[in-house]
Amino acid sequence: MAEIEQKTENRPPREARSGGGGRPQDRERGGPYRGGDPRRGGDKRLEGPPEIDIDKLIGDSLYLDNQAHIVVSRMRDMDSGTKSQLRRLYNAVRRACRAPEGERQHEFVMVRARLAYTIARHSLRSLDALERLLLQVTRKNDTRGYERFRDLFEAIVAYNE
Repeated sequence: MAEIEQKTENRPPREARSGGGGRPQDRERGGPYRGGDPRRGGDKRLEGPPEIDIDKLIGDSLYLDNQAHIVVSRMRDMDSGTKSQLRRLYNAVRRACRAPEGERQHEFVMVRARLAYTIARHSLRSLDALERLLLQVTRKNDTRGYERFRDLFEAIVAYNE
């Protein structure tokens, strides 16, 4: 009995599978590789989602549009999130923007919690950049930042259709 316990103690920890890479739709997309088959030059591993700069987002509409396209393309490459999940989150963002100024920050904190739950529950790793951006926006607690986050989310929902 002690011999069996000793063998299991020496084993390295199991690696968690990310997003169920064995599913047929993942193989069609090329699995964890960008560009598909590594034999065809697509052997670049997907890094974490790129960081979105809140100040650029507020000041530059083209940057906002570009970031929306990037998030949507990463969603198509990495995740199998549904349009209804995105619309549900977008509606929560819209409600938070309409909240009275004194409650707006709290509403956005709750939206971030809902976003984090959705990302974890449905393995939507492509939305990690949005979660980090929402943290920046909430810390800044600026009306313009909230509005631009809403605009970015609206563009993501639109481009995902």
